[in-house]
Amino acid sequence: MVRIEKKVTDLIIRDAGIVESIQIILNKSDKGEKEIDWLDVKGEITSGHWGRLIENGILKEGKKGFLVDDASLVKETVENFGGVRKKKLETDESTKWTKWDKGAAVVAVGLFAGYSFAGVRGVIGNAIDIIVGPLDELLPFYIVIMILAMFTGLYSTLIQANLMDMDKMSEYQAEMKEIQRRQKMAQEGGNKEEIEKVREEQMEAMGDQIGLFKLQFRPMVWIMIFTIPVFLWIYWKILTGNIDSSEMEIVIPFAGRTSWIDGILGPLQMWILWYFVSSMAFTQIVRKALGIQTTAA
Repeated sequence: MVRIEKKVTDLIIRDAGIVESIQIILNKSDKGEKEIDWLDVKGEITSGHWGRLIENGILKEGKKGFLVDDASLVKETVENFGGVRKKKLETDESTKWTKWDKGAAVVAVGLFAGYSFAGVRGVIGNAIDIIVGPLDELLPFYIVIMILAMFTGLYSTLIQANLMDMDKMSEYQAEMKEIQRRQKMAQEGGNKEEIEKVREEQMEAMGDQIGLFKLQFRPMVWIMIFTIPVFLWIYWKILTGNIDSSEMEIVIPFAGRTSWIDGILGPLQMWILWYFVSSMAFTQIVRKALGIQTTAA
């Protein structure tokens, strides 16, 4: 019994839309009393949902068609799913910050000062130049930016993959979709009791957003510890003129020969655009190459 309940719950967590398909199947089968086949529900549910219900054993083979395995428990699980919240994101261990996370956040905030204060920017720029300077002497400046963008993209992807719990984010999003679906159905049917119940669940879910924010922001502070110094080094190199005059310009499509400090998109300067385009491109390549997912399914 418990096994079927878990299968139904897992399916809903992965795809909140399957709830409607399960309800249609329960109605068509007279709450599990009679067999149904694909032709009975074709056009009302997707073939993908039909296949997953069979694959997970919720629909079991009968004499001529399929029966809902323990229909009463399946119905109960679907109805109670929105109200059953066994795990709170705000109290889950995966959302709690360690002392190292908090320390990283303090360092990241301190690094932001480099954008406003030339002294801080100079200290960080000179420190990073000890490492990156030899590379800059060997390669053109635009290629150095691409290499740094590749490094930060790889680092960011690995950090997100290791510190973000995608299952919990997917679970939270699936619950929110189900609540929204139930709210819409209650409003269309004028069911005031159900509307009030859903509103209470929405208020309860709003508290989880704090935990979700902590879950999403935790890897960001570690990413910023490396990304901000790299970004400040590029900024420092250009502002102080520590670039060979022959490398102060770059030729790009649609704009032709452009200086690093020229505004390309409004106030957005060329060097910022080049860094972000390079970073986004390499990040996508790294994610696909390593098969890493950094967004909730």
